[in-house]
Amino acid sequence: MNIRTMGSGMKGLVMSTTLVATTGRNTGSAAARRLRREEKIPAVIYGQGMDPISVLIERRDLRNALSGAAGSNTILEISVDGNVYPAVVKDMQRHPVRRTVAHVDFLRINLSEELTISVPVHLVGEAKAVLAEGGLVDASSDTIDIVTTPANMPSAITIDITNMQPGDVIRLGEITLPAGTRALGDPELAIVTAIAGSKAEVAPAAAEVAPAAGDDKAKS
Repeated sequence: MNIRTMGSGMKGLVMSTTLVATTGRNTGSAAARRLRREEKIPAVIYGQGMDPISVLIERRDLRNALSGAAGSNTILEISVDGNVYPAVVKDMQRHPVRRTVAHVDFLRINLSEELTISVPVHLVGEAKAVLAEGGLVDASSDTIDIVTTPANMPSAITIDITNMQPGDVIRLGEITLPAGTRALGDPELAIVTAIAGSKAEVAPAAAEVAPAAGDDKAKS
C-alpha cells in the first residue's frame, strides 16, 4: 500500500496568518449583545507564562484567518496594541442556538517548542479492488493526535488508498509523518480499513452450494 502525507518541504504545512485584536472590552450581557450586533467576538490570549489578555476580534477576520486548509489549527500572529503573539485556537465556544462563535481561547505558543495538536485525516485515490467487490474504505478516525513544532505542523495527514485490497488495514504506526512530527497513540490502532463487500462474501457461498458436474451426470 502507498501511504503518504502531504507533499514535502513547506507544501501542506500550516502557515501563519495575522489577526488584529483590540483590548478594553466590557463584560456583561448588555455588552455581549452589543458585540454581537457589531459582529465582534470576545476572546482571551494566554500561555507561555503571560498574564491572560482579554481582547476583541472581528468575526469576519476570524472567519478569514481560519478559512485555510489548516482550519482551527492555523498558526495565528495576533497583533494587540503593537505586540504580536504567535498562537493557536485552544477552544472555541458557540452560541447554543445560533451556533455562531461566542468566545475564543487563544493559546500562545513558542514557535521552536513542541505542542500537541489534532490534525485531520484526508483519504485520496480510489481503491478500485475494494469497490469491485462491493466494499468500501472507512476511516475510523477523522483526526490524528500528533506532537510537532509549529514549523513542521502539517495542515492534514493525507493517505493514498489506491492500492488497498479488501481486508487491508492501515495502522497508525504505518503512516509516514513529516520530519519533526510523531503520532500519539497505539501504533496498532486501525486508522483506515478496507471493508469487504457482499460480492466477496457471496462468491464462496455460491461455490459451496453448486452441484459438482459428476453428480449431475450420475443423477441423469
